[in-house]
Amino acid sequence: MDPAQVEVSDEQTPLLVTGGPSKKLPKFPVFQFSVLVLVQLCEPLSSQVIYPFIPQLVSELPVTGGDHTKVGYYAGLIESLFFATEAVTILFWSRTSDVIGRKPTLLIGSAGLCASMLFFGLSRTFWTLVISRCLCGALNGNIGVSKTVVGELLRTPAHRAQGFAFMPVTWAMGASLGPLMGGHLARPHDRWPTVFAAQFWIDYPYFLPCAIPAAITAACIGFNLAFLQETNKAAVGKWKKLVPWLKNQEPPSSTTIPKKPEQPQIPLRDILTPRVVRAVTNYGCLASIDIMLAALRPLFLAQPIEYGGLGMEPATIGTIMGTYGLICGLLQVFLFSPAVQRFGARNVFVTCAAAYIPVFAFYPLQNMAARKAGEITPLIWALIAVQHLFACIADGSFGCVSLFVNASAPTPTSLGATHGLAQTTASITRAIGPAIASSLFSLSVEHNILGGYAIFGLLAIWSLVLVRLGMLYPRELWTGDEEDED
Repeated sequence: MDPAQVEVSDEQTPLLVTGGPSKKLPKFPVFQFSVLVLVQLCEPLSSQVIYPFIPQLVSELPVTGGDHTKVGYYAGLIESLFFATEAVTILFWSRTSDVIGRKPTLLIGSAGLCASMLFFGLSRTFWTLVISRCLCGALNGNIGVSKTVVGELLRTPAHRAQGFAFMPVTWAMGASLGPLMGGHLARPHDRWPTVFAAQFWIDYPYFLPCAIPAAITAACIGFNLAFLQETNKAAVGKWKKLVPWLKNQEPPSSTTIPKKPEQPQIPLRDILTPRVVRAVTNYGCLASIDIMLAALRPLFLAQPIEYGGLGMEPATIGTIMGTYGLICGLLQVFLFSPAVQRFGARNVFVTCAAAYIPVFAFYPLQNMAARKAGEITPLIWALIAVQHLFACIADGSFGCVSLFVNASAPTPTSLGATHGLAQTTASITRAIGPAIASSLFSLSVEHNILGGYAIFGLLAIWSLVLVRLGMLYPRELWTGDEEDED
């Protein structure tokens, strides 16, 4: 090979190359990206399926003593445990994927999801629920690794914008299907006594909504094993020596890049550049707001009106959350990428982050209207619809922050560690977020702080902090070594 054709890279090599002669844009790797989307779908599907029925499940456990005001504390704890254990292990899985490859790490994570969901469905005590959620988080490193795969699979800025735009869509798909399953398949013996007449469905009333995501995850494991190609070239070289069938595991030709000498992993302290710290901080703040909203939504909808909620049944809650996920996904598909290309990632991020403020403001309005009417009226349904429209807009901030995290990596070989660091930070905030939000909700109602609505005021203020952090981003994504623009 002509030495002039070999590209030399070092720590200063930009991830997004600009300038130079015009080249034909490579094709978008549709099939490989679709396989990755299926793998990603398993996590939101498995995590979101429990939300419609977790308040009812907790209220049936002896741990609450029949006190509805304590449901929020224990439901928040169960929801937090997944992210607490994930925070401890996700950086390990991301760094491991830099060594053994992305595909094996994704397979391990999917297997952990499948097993833990079955365990959750078979749990009959509070502590078995706790153990199952801890196992689910500890074995799952998929979210950080999958973002690394997107960054490696899609080599052009336009394709990356499209790819990271679809990541919230994948989550929205899981957030749509999961609550629908959880709300409508929980307690199947009560809903379809002739079909689910066996004693098993009476003893384990929440197994069915957990078994369906587990089965889907098992199918995705087989699909991943058969079709997903490894994007970590260094790992492919190592595994080829051990497993001959990996000879076809090279990334598709449309995404290959000029051959570069292998670079060793850089120390973690060298990854913590100002860019990475800024991107990771924003991601952590965003993740904390989003997970607290996710924890409050089903709790607010399920709590009786006199206890600060709307008193809805799990099936209704599942329908609301499923419809929200569907609409959110459609908006992300058609609007996110064009908006980023036209207005810039920073402007879109700030606009989306600001949408969280009215989302939290609508909760007190809904409960006050329900208290006045004594039931759910068309006005309340209208308020719910407008609130979830703002929530769909707010969800676009995840695509933007993922673009900034990807662009902040100091070197291509630190891409996995950078996403792992970002996801670790997000997991830490998500670990404490549900417990904080649910506990503050219960505390606000129990002590009538600001009329029982103190939690929503605090979260609106926290959303303003996110907006301010977003304004510190540069106007455009980082490329090369140029200084950030104000």
